[in-house]
Amino acid sequence: MPVAPVPVLTGRQVLLRPVAGADAGRLRAIRAHPAVHRWWGDAEPAFPGEDDSCLRWAVVVGDRVAGGDRVVGMVQACEEADPDYRHAGIDVFLDPEVHGRGLGRDTVATVARWLVEGRGHHRLVVDPAAANARAIACYAAVGFRRVGVLRRYERDAAGGGFRDGLLMEALAEDLVPEPFAEPAPPGPA
Repeated sequence: MPVAPVPVLTGRQVLLRPVAGADAGRLRAIRAHPAVHRWWGDAEPAFPGEDDSCLRWAVVVGDRVAGGDRVVGMVQACEEADPDYRHAGIDVFLDPEVHGRGLGRDTVATVARWLVEGRGHHRLVVDPAAANARAIACYAAVGFRRVGVLRRYERDAAGGGFRDGLLMEALAEDLVPEPFAEPAPPGPA
């Protein structure tokens, strides 16, 4: 299955637009933040350049303090091409400065809806680190369910060997319908 063009998607709080070259410095800085790096590890030399296997969006929110829009993270979706195993996966990271505002949930839900409604997927999978409680709670809030633990699944970004991953999935009918409960008011910007 060829990778689809990256459309602009609009959530309740976020705008998801294709990653642009001008986003590279900001996304690399967010990914290098210790709270993000812990889960994502070092960026590849070409990051966040094009990835032939995934679609990538910059997560953008309105910045009331500075005025205008601000890139606060990235989300990507990868699709399985084999029709017998058709599904898609989602990965996301956000600047820790905006954690706790419902932006992750809105981002994941927006991409999940597009994958189901726009791309025809019936099943979505994610595989956060088993110790990443924040990511697991975000995915669960959108409708993902725990499938099982993938033991020593991925290299620990801190260099401590391998860590467990948590396999989670959502069927199209598992996704929490809109609208979500109102998120907590944003903290200081």
